[in-house]
Amino acid sequence: MWVFLNDRFVRKEEALVSVFDHGFLYGDGVYETLRSYGSRIFMRDQHLARLRRSADAIGLDIPIPESQWPELLHEAMRRNGVGNEQTDAYLRITVSRGEGEIGLDPSLCPRATVVIMTKSLPPSPPILSREGVSLTVAHTRRNLPEALSPHIKSTNFLNNILAKRESITAGTFDSLFLNWKDELTECTVSNLFFISGNTLHTPALDCGILDGITRTIVMTLAQEEGLPVREGHYHVADLQRADECFLTNTSMEIMPVSRVDSFAIGEGRPGPLTRRLQTRFADSRTRFLEPTQ
Repeated sequence: MWVFLNDRFVRKEEALVSVFDHGFLYGDGVYETLRSYGSRIFMRDQHLARLRRSADAIGLDIPIPESQWPELLHEAMRRNGVGNEQTDAYLRITVSRGEGEIGLDPSLCPRATVVIMTKSLPPSPPILSREGVSLTVAHTRRNLPEALSPHIKSTNFLNNILAKRESITAGTFDSLFLNWKDELTECTVSNLFFISGNTLHTPALDCGILDGITRTIVMTLAQEEGLPVREGHYHVADLQRADECFLTNTSMEIMPVSRVDSFAIGEGRPGPLTRRLQTRFADSRTRFLEPTQ
C-alpha cells in the first residue's frame, strides 16, 4: 500500500507521523472522505472545498495548492490499484496541525501534516439494502454546536466513537444522536432522513448536524421526483410514526433503516419511496462525477 505523506508517496511501513504531532496529541486536525465510481471521483470539488472550509475554521493552513489535489488523488488510486474498471476507491485526506512542542498553542507547529490514503471500496452487503439496518438511539448526546461546530470535519472523533460503542454493544448497525433539546440529529457517520405522508423529512442544520454532500444530493433528487422535502426539528416520536427511514453518506449512498431500538419503521422493511430514491440516485450518479481524466 502506498500513502501520500506531506510531499511524497511512501510505502505503508514508511508512513510514520511523529508522536509530537498535534493531531496525535490533541486531535487537532481535519479530514475528508471521498469515493470513486471506477476512476471518477464523486463530488470531488465539493469535498475539497469542505476540507478547505474545515481547515479555515480552525486556522489551519493546508500546504498543498488546490490545483494539485486532483492529480494527487488519482496518483494515490493508481499506485494502489484501485479506482478503475475492477474496483471503486475509498479515499481519505487527513490534515493535522503538524509536529510541534507539547502544548495547545497552534503556533507551536510550523507546518501541517498531510496524508492521503486509499483502498478498494466494495459494495455494501446486499442484505443490508434488501432488509434495512437497525439503529440505537444513543445515550451519548451530539456535541453542542457552540462547543464544536458540526460543519468542521474534525479528527477529534470521540463523540462519535462513544456513540458507536453503544451500537456495537446493542448489536445494531449504528447509533442515532439526539441533541441537547432531545431532537433527532444524525448517526455517527451519516445523515438521517425519514418519510411520513409522502413527505421527505430530515433534521435541519441548526439541530447540530454535518451539512452532508450526499444529503444535499438526495434532497435535490427528491425534489426532482416531485417529493416534498422538509428540514425541521424532530423527536423520536416522529420517527416512530414514520413510514420509511434511511441514512446517507458518500460511501454507502442511501441505506434503508427498518428498525430503531424496539420499534419497526413502517412495515419493518425498506419502503417504496426509499427504493425510488435509490434508483434515482443510481441513475443520476454520473451527474456528480468529476470529468473523465
